[in-house]
Amino acid sequence: MDRDRRHGLIGHFNLLWGGFACLLIMGLIIIVGPYGNGIVFAPDQGYSWYYWKLPDPDWVTRMAAWGFYSAHQLFLWTLIARSQRAKSRGELGYSNSLQAINLIALLGNAGFVVLHIIQTRIWYDGLAQDVAIWSSQFSVIFLLVAVLIMENPRRGLVFGKKAPLSSRAVGFLRQYHGYYFSWAIIYTFWFHPIETTPEHLLGTFYTLLLLLQGSLFFTRFHTNRYWTVVLETLVVIHGGIVAWLSHIDGTVSMFLFGFLMVFLVTQMHGLGWTKQRRVFVAAAILMATLLYYLLNPLDILVLYRVPGTLYILVFLVTLVLAGILRLYDKKILSE
Repeated sequence: MDRDRRHGLIGHFNLLWGGFACLLIMGLIIIVGPYGNGIVFAPDQGYSWYYWKLPDPDWVTRMAAWGFYSAHQLFLWTLIARSQRAKSRGELGYSNSLQAINLIALLGNAGFVVLHIIQTRIWYDGLAQDVAIWSSQFSVIFLLVAVLIMENPRRGLVFGKKAPLSSRAVGFLRQYHGYYFSWAIIYTFWFHPIETTPEHLLGTFYTLLLLLQGSLFFTRFHTNRYWTVVLETLVVIHGGIVAWLSHIDGTVSMFLFGFLMVFLVTQMHGLGWTKQRRVFVAAAILMATLLYYLLNPLDILVLYRVPGTLYILVFLVTLVLAGILRLYDKKILSE
C-alpha cells in the first residue's frame, strides 16, 4: 500500500475548492456585519496610529481578543509539533491528498475564523489595542523574507542565480518555518478586528488563503510552485490597493512596482517558464514601470524601498540566524 493510501484521506482535494471556501467565509463576514456600527473611534493620530479599535476598552474586550488569539496560536503550533514528530518516526510523509492532520487543521482554522467574526461582532476589538501597528506589518515582511531565503536553493535570488546564503540557516528555516509563519499569519489575523471596508476585506481574504496554505503541510499542495508564488505576489495587489485607499502620495507605485520588481528579479524564475516567456513578462513589467515613472518622475525616489528592504533583510536575517546556529552548535559540542 503506497504512502498516499496509508496516510491520505479518501477523495481528492483541489486548491480551487479551498479558495471557494475562503470566498464563502468572506460572504459570511459581509452578511454578519456591520461590526463597528455605533462606535465613535478616536481621531486618526498619524501614520503609526491604528484607527479601528475601541476608544474605551476594558478587561473583557481584551481577554476576548487575546484569549481567542492565544488558543488559535497554540492549536496550530501543537498540530505542527505533532506532525513533525510523526514525520520523524516515519508515520507521516508528503502526500498527494489531504491527511487526517490536514483536515483537523482546516476545520480548526475555520472554527477560529468564525470565532473571530463572533468576537468582533460582540466585543469588536483586536490585538491592535495593545500592540504597535508596525508589529503586524513587520511580521509579514519577515515572512516574505523567509520565503526568499528558503527558495534560494531552488530558484535563486537574482535572475535565477543563487545567493551565497548559509545552507545551515536555509535548512533550519525549511524545517521550522511553520512555527514562525503560523505566528505571523494568526497574529496579523487577530491584530485587526473583522471589518467590511475594502482594505479590511482584501486583507482578510489574503489571510484566509495563507491560513489555507498553513493547513496543507506535508501535502504536495503546500509546495506547489504556482500556488506559492500566487500567495507571494498577491501582496502586489493588496499593497497597491491599500496604499491607493490611504491616499498617501507615492505609496501606490512604491508597493505596486516595488513588489513587481521582486517578481521580475526573483519569483518568476522558479516557475519553470521558458526563457522567451520570462523575457516577454519582464519586458511588459519594465514597459509599464517606465511609462508610469515618465508620467510621475518624482515617485521613482521611493521605488527602491520595497525590493531594497527585502533583499537587504535576506542577507541580514541569514547572517544573524547562521551566527545563532553556530553559537548553538559550539555550545552543544562543548557540553
